[in-house]
Amino acid sequence: MARKKVGILLSGRGSNMMALVQAAQAGDSPYAIALVASDKPAAPGITWAAAQGLAVFTQSPKGIAKSDYEALIDAALRDAGVEIIALAGYMRLLSDTFVARWRGRIINIHPSLLPKYMGLDTHARAIAAGDAVAGCSVHIVTEELDGGAVLGQAEVPILPGDTADSLADRVLAAEHRLYPRILAEFATQ
Repeated sequence: MARKKVGILLSGRGSNMMALVQAAQAGDSPYAIALVASDKPAAPGITWAAAQGLAVFTQSPKGIAKSDYEALIDAALRDAGVEIIALAGYMRLLSDTFVARWRGRIINIHPSLLPKYMGLDTHARAIAAGDAVAGCSVHIVTEELDGGAVLGQAEVPILPGDTADSLADRVLAAEHRLYPRILAEFATQ
């Protein structure tokens, strides 16, 4: 079976991208990383990916119309033969047009147990609500922010004295285990 070609979009340090890359390099993975792209040319994740010999694409969106910027990203993904897009800390909202072009082929990792706490500040919101658990979700990307079908979740207990930062650290560790597994399952569909 041919391995599905994955393009990863990121904006920062790329720790989830690193987990996906390491899983892809494990040998029996059903996916391979074809491209790592970022809206931040100096993103640490891009530096790491380039050092691993992965194909990278960076372009700052400053001064470029959103549609033109997304056309550049789309062209880079298509030129690399990407079949699935994995968002890994990509902090730009994708347009409805872009999402429609890649319908059913974009997945994202989100730091909450969706449908709870869509959007930002998920850890602080879970603590403030008095939740016993937090966690992360991998979902299909749709035009609705964090609203697509959930493909998998991992729970993380909220401990007494937790801060948003301490909870975020433990949830991130769960993300690194969950995302590669769910991407592998998704790539075999």
